[in-house]
Amino acid sequence: MRKPHKHDSSDAPLRGGLTGSSDEAAVTAVERSGQPGTAERCQLEGKTNAEQSRTNAISREEVEVAWRRVRAKGGTGGVDGESIKSFELKLEKNLYKIWNRMTSGSYHPRAVLRVEIPKGKGETRPLGIPTVLDRVAQEVVRARLEPVVEKFFHRNSYGYRPGKSAPEAVKVCREMCWKYDWVLDVDIQKFFDTIDHELMKKAVEKHCPDSWMRLYIDRWLKAPVQHQDGRVEETTRGTPQGGVISPLLANLYLHYAFDAWMERSFPGTKFERYADDIVIHCKSKEQSESIEQALAGRLKECGLTLHPEKTRVVYCKDGARKGLYAAKKFTFLGYTFQPRSARNRRTAEVFTRFLPAVGRDAEKKFRNSIKQSGILKLRSWTLEDLAKQLNPRIRGWYQYFSHFYQSALRRMNDWLDRAIAGWLKQKYALNPSSAWLLLRRFAKSNRTLFEHWRFGLPGRAV
Repeated sequence: MRKPHKHDSSDAPLRGGLTGSSDEAAVTAVERSGQPGTAERCQLEGKTNAEQSRTNAISREEVEVAWRRVRAKGGTGGVDGESIKSFELKLEKNLYKIWNRMTSGSYHPRAVLRVEIPKGKGETRPLGIPTVLDRVAQEVVRARLEPVVEKFFHRNSYGYRPGKSAPEAVKVCREMCWKYDWVLDVDIQKFFDTIDHELMKKAVEKHCPDSWMRLYIDRWLKAPVQHQDGRVEETTRGTPQGGVISPLLANLYLHYAFDAWMERSFPGTKFERYADDIVIHCKSKEQSESIEQALAGRLKECGLTLHPEKTRVVYCKDGARKGLYAAKKFTFLGYTFQPRSARNRRTAEVFTRFLPAVGRDAEKKFRNSIKQSGILKLRSWTLEDLAKQLNPRIRGWYQYFSHFYQSALRRMNDWLDRAIAGWLKQKYALNPSSAWLLLRRFAKSNRTLFEHWRFGLPGRAV
């Protein structure tokens, strides 16, 4: 039996558990004593007398650092139509406005712009875009809150955390699939849209002793949504997927709704979680089904729902596991895990192993992004111009999906070469075979012109 950790609450987190926890009692005792808590002490460090005399002690430097991070991430404007570029034209005035309002307690966020982005298979995903000013304000709070909550998060939570990454999560998942025969592939239906505000506030209160941060987080949760047709809708649940602070709040929510619950209810059971994308490893089909049933009840307590169709029990079939089951593959963070041929580097023996490789849906999404960009329709460019436009997109995609089973990238290599040959065909009015000959000539003279040619897995052109 696992001994309680020193940071464990004495009761069940989230539903009916936070307000009476031992941790919160400690925070309350600190507030009553009049001594500053950890986050409050951080507030007082490096502040001028004028800044400390404000209702909420936030330094101008914090706002400036937050702005630089928001600018580096880019993105479009919110409901006010103000872009990062136009915000920067009045930078000093805008940053002072944020600092002045946040320190005085008069800051109120604007509505969040709701846009629908393609998700694949004809589905869309709602994305909430705060204004640039609100993104900077959120970054101020995120930078304060993250170090406080980070030390409590579970080691198997990988999403949007410093020092953690999606490839790391995929790597650990691959290793666990070799050790355990079964996987519960978990999908939480509309997670970001259905987060319970009251439970979210309980989780924030447990770790955030600063009332001004709790106030602003509450205002961001309640900020109305403005649709692209101008309709404004009040918000009673969820946090906008696209907000700067939303990933941190989502991690905090699922820390109690899932991570800590798994530790208590199924100690020793391995899992990986990246935001709301979860894989649980099991020893048997019966154990997978038992956990699925218990998890459905737990999520219901927390206002969430297991997707009835996308949550599946999967058999990790390979050369040594010869059971006959229908579900033998799943997708995690864009990688599809399934039985694949592998070769022993020492003996050259070919065998079957349960391995991740770039998924078909990820390929389709990338192809569609290239097509929708319109880059391949611009005939006035030189081939070098085309490469400069395509390479940043290709580089990022290949860097992520080249971590595992690189031979699967040949499909994308071939598609990119066909697309580039088609561009040459249209530009120079060539027949298909002549366009391919021209592309091969370019490839021979400059093997690094296009980013996908650098990966050592050439398509038809190289």
